[in-house]
Amino acid sequence: MTAQLLPSRPVARIWGRRDLPAAFGAPADEAIGEIWFEDPDPEAALLVKYLFTSERLSIQVHPDDAAACARGHKRGKDEAWYVLGAEPGATIGLGLTRRVSPDELGAAARDGSIEALLDWRPVAAGDVFYSPAGTIHAIGAGLSLIEIQQNLDLTYRLYDYGRPRALHLDEALAVADPVPWVRPSAPREAGPGRTILAEGGAFVLERWRAEDGLEAAVPEGTMLVSLGDSAVWAAKGRVALEGPVDLLAAYPGGDVRDLELRA
Repeated sequence: MTAQLLPSRPVARIWGRRDLPAAFGAPADEAIGEIWFEDPDPEAALLVKYLFTSERLSIQVHPDDAAACARGHKRGKDEAWYVLGAEPGATIGLGLTRRVSPDELGAAARDGSIEALLDWRPVAAGDVFYSPAGTIHAIGAGLSLIEIQQNLDLTYRLYDYGRPRALHLDEALAVADPVPWVRPSAPREAGPGRTILAEGGAFVLERWRAEDGLEAAVPEGTMLVSLGDSAVWAAKGRVALEGPVDLLAAYPGGDVRDLELRA
């Protein structure tokens, strides 16, 4: 298999948990919110994380490529979430309930009414959401999910429920698209064992499934994420996977590649 198993790194967050699965090897005495799988290539276009939440994350937004590059970064930050588990009543805030002006958005962030303005959606295991840069969002409590994103660690907080962390109102208002979220693309089948979960943004997200293993030629910069355990690979060229396969495959660019999965 032409692939490299990526090392994992636990990251403590105030909204994290202390009951992570043993496979992650996370310390039990810290609230771990994220497990990062970092490609040793600093030019890698994508980053994969596992997220575990006990509280809501801040209401936040990320810059697009143009805005990020204007501030000296290499790219913006589109992201997608695949929900692994959700406690009853778990939600993700994604987009606003209505279009507002930048001035109204700023006022709502300052007085806290942005919390009701955000469109909180019930979620369940297996749900997939693609959040383009500029989308106002917040991941809710009681969730375990995989996050695939452009490789940029830059978040602008609009609101944080009174927690003692810095906000970035000016930066956030400059890049936010204060409108309701619309799913960029609907999932579709693209051949045996291959489902396109998201396309048209900064990267394509697919799900591959096969009972007895599969082979495929994958694009440069592909991330393969097992849905059966915590393994994540950076892959290129031809890969061969044994046994039952159920994984996410993400690769840069918005266009779906002409791939053939061979069982």
